[in-house]
Amino acid sequence: MQTAKIHPTAIIDPSAQLDSSVEVGAYSIIGPDVKIDAGTRISSHVSINGCTTIGKNNQIFQFSSLGEVPQDKKYKDEPTLLEIGDNNTIREFCTFNRGTIQDKGTTKIGNGNWIMAYVHIAHDCQVGNNTIFANNSSLAGHVDVYDYAILGGFTLIHQFCKIGSHVITAVGSVVFKDIPTYVTAAGYDAKPHGINAEGLKRRGFSAESILQIKRAYKTLYRKGLSLDEAKTELLAMHSETPEIALLTDFLNASTRGIIR
Repeated sequence: MQTAKIHPTAIIDPSAQLDSSVEVGAYSIIGPDVKIDAGTRISSHVSINGCTTIGKNNQIFQFSSLGEVPQDKKYKDEPTLLEIGDNNTIREFCTFNRGTIQDKGTTKIGNGNWIMAYVHIAHDCQVGNNTIFANNSSLAGHVDVYDYAILGGFTLIHQFCKIGSHVITAVGSVVFKDIPTYVTAAGYDAKPHGINAEGLKRRGFSAESILQIKRAYKTLYRKGLSLDEAKTELLAMHSETPEIALLTDFLNASTRGIIR
């Protein structure tokens, strides 16, 4: 384990499992139950503790703290987990906590995420793939963030909320309820402001698909329907646009209610 890629001032527990290609910068600390896969680079002054698994080709910048105990008074030193996938960028001063036995027991971050400075991801959060978290955005406990979501700087997400695929939030948004798939949200508390059309274009959605998603948004928000009535209409649109299934699946999974 002790190769030229590990700075001599780094403190690595002998029982930690690091691939021989992992790089560790000066004064970083890696605890006994940590596993880090090939190609991951850890800058200086990073602390990684607890039962934490980090995948391949991640870049973790200085002063981040990963795998510390959850900020939950119910936590009693149970062996819970933090799992980080592959190809993530984690910038300076990020804090990711382990899970709790009251929920999944695991905080999980998927693949290809771009996580900027001072981001906090609390216990039991589940973050998908290819998301972007701008500076100072924070998740309270038990939050689910689906693939390709983008959180604007200083976005704050209340516990137990769900953030759908391809969502984007404006700077300083405060979110107390679920944000449905494709929706743009802004404000305190966050309100819907149309769909994330530009993001969908960049990800290769066709003009026809985006048009149908706009129709779905109008059904959900502009027709004066109850949520159950809107769901019924959206189900009928599945055959026309498969992408609408992502939206209806999200609505069926929502437990806090959606932003209105």
